[in-house]
Parts: sequence; C-alpha cells; structure tokens
Amino acid sequence: MENPRREAHGGRERGCELFDLKLYKFAINSLPLGVVVLGPKFKIMEANTWMEKLIGYSRQELLGRLCRDVLQNELCDIRCPLKKVLEDGRSFVQVETALRTRQDAFVPVRVTASALVGEEGQVLGGVEIFQDISDIKALEREKSNLISMFAHDMRSSLTGIHGLGLRLMKKSGEMGEEKRRQFLEIINREAGKLESLVDDFLEFSRLRSGRLEFNFSATSLDRELMEIYEAYQCKATQRRVRLRLQIEDALPIIPADVRRLRRVFTNFLDNALKFSREKGTITIRARETEQEVMVQVMDEGIGIDPDELPYIFDLFHRGRDPSRSEGYGIGLATVKTIVEAHGGRVHVASEPGKGSVFTIFLPKSNRLPSGDLGASGGERESS
Repeated sequence: MENPRREAHGGRERGCELFDLKLYKFAINSLPLGVVVLGPKFKIMEANTWMEKLIGYSRQELLGRLCRDVLQNELCDIRCPLKKVLEDGRSFVQVETALRTRQDAFVPVRVTASALVGEEGQVLGGVEIFQDISDIKALEREKSNLISMFAHDMRSSLTGIHGLGLRLMKKSGEMGEEKRRQFLEIINREAGKLESLVDDFLEFSRLRSGRLEFNFSATSLDRELMEIYEAYQCKATQRRVRLRLQIEDALPIIPADVRRLRRVFTNFLDNALKFSREKGTITIRARETEQEVMVQVMDEGIGIDPDELPYIFDLFHRGRDPSRSEGYGIGLATVKTIVEAHGGRVHVASEPGKGSVFTIFLPKSNRLPSGDLGASGGERESS
C-alpha cells in the first residue's frame, strides 16, 4: 500500500510543477522581447506573444515552420546566429539584422541566439530572442544627420559670413557703396538662414520633448483644406502645376491645433510643388473612415528612392544628394511629431519617376463641445 503522506507530497510536487510551468509561460509572454524556440532542424516549436506582435504572424501560424521561411532576414543564408553558436561551441551569439514582417515592413532587431543542450550534451534545438531596436537606430540616424548638417550647412553659411566680413574690414575703403551693399545683403541672407535653422530646430526639440503646448479646439477640416487650397493656387500656377481638391463627403469636426495642423498640410504641399514636374498635377484628397479622417497629398513628381523611404521622417534627413533639395530636413520630422501629438499617424508611399503620396490619419473624437463648431462642406471636387 502506498504511503498516503508520500502520495500527498507527490501531488503537491506535481501541483508545484504545473504552477511553475504556468508562471514560466506567463513570464515569457510578458517579456517585451520576441522569443522563438527552435527544434534541432530549425523548425519553430514555440513563440511568445511579443514575437507575434513583432512579426505579424500568430503563434499557430509560426509553429512547425522553418525559421528562415518566416523571419526572412539577411542572416539566414550568410551567417545564421544559431548555426554559429553550434559550430563555434559558444554559449550565445548576438547580432543585429532586420526582420521582414507579414506586412512586408522591415524591423531592425538585435538577435541573441543560444543553443538548447540536453543533460548528455545532445543538441535539442535553440532559442532566439529578438529585441526591437527601431528607436535606437532612429536616434543613431538623427545623430549622424545632425553632425552632417552642422558640418555642411552651418559651416557653409558661417564661412561665407566670416569671409565677407573680413573683406569688408580690410578693404572697405577701397570698395564702392554698391559693392559694400551687396556684401551686407549676402551676410544678412546667410545669417537669416542660420536663424531660421536654429528656430526650426528649437521648435522641433520642444515638440519632441513635450515642452511645447498644443491649443486644441473644434476644427473643420473642410474649411481648413479649402483655405489652404485657395492660398496655394497662385504658387501652383507659377510652377505650371495643376492643383486639385477632392473631398468625398462632409468631414467631421475634430479636435486639433489649427495652426500646427495647417503646417502639416503646407509642408506636404511645399514638397509636392518643389519636386513636381511642369504640367503635373497635385491632388489634395480627404475622406472619413470609421475611426479616422484620412488626408492625402499626391504629386506626380520625381518620387523618392525606395532606400530612403524608411528614413524620410528622420530629423535632418534629406536623401543621398542634399544638394538637390532646399531646407534642412526638419520639416517632415516636425510633421510626424505634430501628427502623433494629435493621436494620429503619417505614411508615405512613392515610386521613382511617378510621384509620391503623403497620408495622415487623424482620429475622430466624440468629446467635442456642443453647438456651432464650424462649417462643413458637402461632396465636391475643386480644380
């Protein structure tokens, strides 16, 4: 006959093991890291909740599939981190790469790979941990862009001011009045560029840190877009570009900081005009969805290189050839910050030679004051 105390004790042990297993799964799923457990043939045996969010596939869709078929990163064929662990006999390997998600987006990640070894030394599989380092990479790019900008743009203006100032000091008596006036105009213009750059950078810094207050009020997007459309007709005509406004239905009243939201739209239009070809068309299109209001600015210009698209909203990013564009690369970074401060999001799609589409999504709200909140237009198209 079994000892009842031993049986009871064994029951408690089994209960503790079950509890430990549940706690273990809860802990793994709570980690802000993607975790994948692989079998000896590199098939996925387990994946946590964060990995599902990171890659875009559910756990059930991941189980049983080869690691390389799902993760699709550059390391799979060249230097798989788990294979490197097994070949070199190391405890773990850490590398950086980019994962292709289900939505065909690329997420920069830091991968830590470690082998699963049994008690007798046999290889049971491996564990790969994925840390999303998108924010870290964005900061690195901003730092690189900042250094590049100061090295090029600010130095260029400062060199011009310094050089002309020295010439005025040394040869002012030999110069005619007209020559002195030209030098002073150039100095004033270059100083204005520097002042504008510093002002834009300080505003962006305050926006990013949350130190700049937003004044939200009930806003009619119909009215704002119509006013901007009318204001830009003259600019479009001067550039020999056709400007169109399409609003499918009356847009809802939304809470917004009107002045800063207008800056978003004017920035998109300025860029569209800058890069549009003669006789091209720029279209402002707006419509309401179930949860949001969508506004698009579409052009038929030179487009954006696919390699540049992921970084287009980075601070000071101006593409591979900054000489082709004006400004300091602060505008689109500011746009993204303003839109996100409204609880919205911004997206860009482009094809070289065919143009670009900038889209912002602004959330609707039912917490607006009642009464007359502004005019709202019906279905129309202006051109």
